[in-house]
Amino acid sequence: MTTLGAVLRPQLPPERLRGIARLADDVGLEELWLWEDCFREGGISAAAAALAWTERLRVGVGLLPVPLRNVALVAMEAATLHRMFPGRAVLGVGHGVQEWMGQVGARPESPLTLLREHLDALRALLRGERLTTRGRYVTLDDVALDWPPAAPVPVLAGATGPRTLRLAGEAADGTVLTSSTTPEGVRRARRLIDEGRASAGRSDPHRVVVYLLTATGPDAAVRLGAEFASEGLGAVPDLGVAGDAGAVAAAVRRLAEAGADAVILQPTGDEPDPEGFVRFAAEEVRALVP
Repeated sequence: MTTLGAVLRPQLPPERLRGIARLADDVGLEELWLWEDCFREGGISAAAAALAWTERLRVGVGLLPVPLRNVALVAMEAATLHRMFPGRAVLGVGHGVQEWMGQVGARPESPLTLLREHLDALRALLRGERLTTRGRYVTLDDVALDWPPAAPVPVLAGATGPRTLRLAGEAADGTVLTSSTTPEGVRRARRLIDEGRASAGRSDPHRVVVYLLTATGPDAAVRLGAEFASEGLGAVPDLGVAGDAGAVAAAVRRLAEAGADAVILQPTGDEPDPEGFVRFAAEEVRALVP
């Protein structure tokens, strides 16, 4: 079964999170995803609150920008969430928006090297290993978690370019794809991820999560078009969806058939009814997606 979720975009103030998370839990939404966009809400603090306010909802953070976060701290935060809320936290890490990283003096010369070092160290720490490493960006001296997760937990990586997609296959347990990914883009990503997995000799499961920019309601097409125009994308076939539950479910199915394990509906930044969007995903679209 394809996992279906929704994004709570950080254009909303943090105080809106409680009501929307509880609603998502009540209506049976599978996953609610949060973003750590500069300079809005913190991803870990928001995820912890959402998990505490709910009973069964899985909460994803996509993505934690690795230039902003020491890997030991990420491991501590991730382990804490997984021990307090077993099986309900989904964490992804990524390069971050390089312009934002530059604004805070954290832009690396080699984002790919940083992400590789971060992924290797983070997954080792979460496995309970004691780690000493001295890389270009990640340095640890006899570091181990006192409270590692009680069970194995996946670490996802955000990726768009070919080298990062191959790296995700090599060094992560799953990949998060942006809403700029068409079904053909998912197929291409899967091929590149599999190349990385083969080079690393990996045969374990690799979860692919993709955001789907979604608009519904009488002005859906206008809002979707404006969002893509603001991102400089224009009209791209099979990118995003505007319409009723049937149209959205068909778009979800196309992404799933292309290789996505989870499709997360991403509302437009000006979505007028975030609560209604969550209900729409859980009550109307879910019934139409196998």
